[in-house]
Amino acid sequence: MKKIEAIIKPFKLDEVKEMLQEIGIQGLSVTEVKGFGRQKGHTELYRGAEYVVDFLPKVKIEVVLADDLVEPAVEAIISAARTDKIGDGKIFVSSIEQAIRIRTGETGDDAI
Repeated sequence: MKKIEAIIKPFKLDEVKEMLQEIGIQGLSVTEVKGFGRQKGHTELYRGAEYVVDFLPKVKIEVVLADDLVEPAVEAIISAARTDKIGDGKIFVSSIEQAIRIRTGETGDDAI
């Protein structure tokens, strides 16, 4: 089992979710996050004063899936989230040792 964490632009969330559903991924978690990378931040004016917005709003998608779905899921996220502009985001893939469904006690792939 693997866990995919994707940090993307918020307006791309629906497209990514639809692409993941098309390849058979049923469940995911979404968190609103803030951060910056190469995109840095930007300056804004508020009541005549200039200030720097360091952290930009992003969305983090987390999904745990079977090993054979990792490549199609990564490709789906890339194709749906890409704008070809700075700040498109990142995808992280890590191994999951165990998954347990609380309600039924199912473990491993059955739990996801």
